[in-house]
Amino acid sequence: MSSPNENWQTTRPTICSRVSYMFNNELMSDVSFVVPVKLGEDGNKKSKMEIPAHKFVLSISSPVFFAMFFGDLADNTHSVSLPDCEYNSLLELFRFLYCEQVELNEDNALQVLYLAKKYIVPSLVEKCIEYLKQNANISTIFTVLANAEKYEEEYLAKRCWALIDRQTKEALETEDFLTIERQLLESLVVRDSLNVKEVDLFTAVDHWATKECERLNLSCDGTSKRTVLGDKIVKAIRFPLMSRDEFNGTVLGQKILNDKETSSIEEYYNSSSLVEFSQVKRDGLQLQRCGRGYEYRTPVTTHVIMHHFRRKECICFSADRDIVLHGVCMYGSINNKYTVFIEVKQNSSHGPLEATKTGEYDSIPMKDVLGFQWDSTVVHGFDILFDMPVLIKKDAWYHVRCHEEAAKVGPVIHYNQPIDEGFRYAKSPGVTITFTNHKPIEETDYEEHIAHLIFTLD
Repeated sequence: MSSPNENWQTTRPTICSRVSYMFNNELMSDVSFVVPVKLGEDGNKKSKMEIPAHKFVLSISSPVFFAMFFGDLADNTHSVSLPDCEYNSLLELFRFLYCEQVELNEDNALQVLYLAKKYIVPSLVEKCIEYLKQNANISTIFTVLANAEKYEEEYLAKRCWALIDRQTKEALETEDFLTIERQLLESLVVRDSLNVKEVDLFTAVDHWATKECERLNLSCDGTSKRTVLGDKIVKAIRFPLMSRDEFNGTVLGQKILNDKETSSIEEYYNSSSLVEFSQVKRDGLQLQRCGRGYEYRTPVTTHVIMHHFRRKECICFSADRDIVLHGVCMYGSINNKYTVFIEVKQNSSHGPLEATKTGEYDSIPMKDVLGFQWDSTVVHGFDILFDMPVLIKKDAWYHVRCHEEAAKVGPVIHYNQPIDEGFRYAKSPGVTITFTNHKPIEETDYEEHIAHLIFTLD
């Protein structure tokens, strides 16, 4: 009797399409993987499911699978139990090995990264890292950071730390923070670049200690909190930077400090005597700005007849050392609102996507953006900060492309003329940035609207 699928090969002309057909298919399968699967909305009840697979397909894509099925110590079993992963994540690993596609989301990306590392599939690792770069946000940043450090993904870890430095208070208020390991907390509290008041940092650490005591079934008193925190974390809190009222109102009642430490802080407030806690102020994230080195000319104002106008720009730049790009500053016009789309790509406009940002922005005087004014000219603009900072590698070229649309009628003010042939060098403390320009497609008359790159030194 003929099988309904007996001619499936004839409808799939390429080897890729035929291999894809075998994904999650029992046809000719010679091994199955038994993995846990979460059931129910609470995600706690677990069962097990099988995924059929083909040893040949897995082995030509992963040295680990090759060793498992065809190495000197190969196991000829037809069923493999994998308790360290879940059904949906393993299914995505196999989808990539069979189809060169992967469906990542916030629930499976880290688990798929783990499997890609475990089975040595570097191309899938890159896919996962790319997804995390584009989709990590402040609410999940500590989980992403912990996994980036666990898997030694230094590039991703640096970007996570840059976001934590920039938005420290917001990061410390997330549920994600309360679940981090103590080792990561130790790395956090010693950073000089945190952008947070010391009393708020202590409050967050105290909340973490409370959750840790609950997890370990300990009483949530000062002694237990001190035990789970350890001296290294407590000593890293810079209590002398707090006001006396902050210290008395927030710290004393928690009884995390011992009597000697408390007396030392009180003596410091009374006489500024030396204490064992650091008095060095955390300097926060030192954002730098670097433009293309123009002498700003008197703005030329033109009035818009249309209800909307659109403008595009693409600049290309390179730095002579690693920096972290946090965003860009855009020129605007007086009392206007803009809808802006920004994207950053490496190497070329067709290179890998590093960051995107879309939003609506009000144009305000540049002196309010920068904290100072260049001259008597009133220049308007606005900052656009990426959700996830971008690590700019030394001597690599990056493209920043923007598409900008005004939300209402108003005067358009242009400040810079386009770069002519060649390069423009701009120096900022600790780094030299080289700019060149790429004229937007289908644009015959345009000005430069990206005023500055906003960055920190790596």
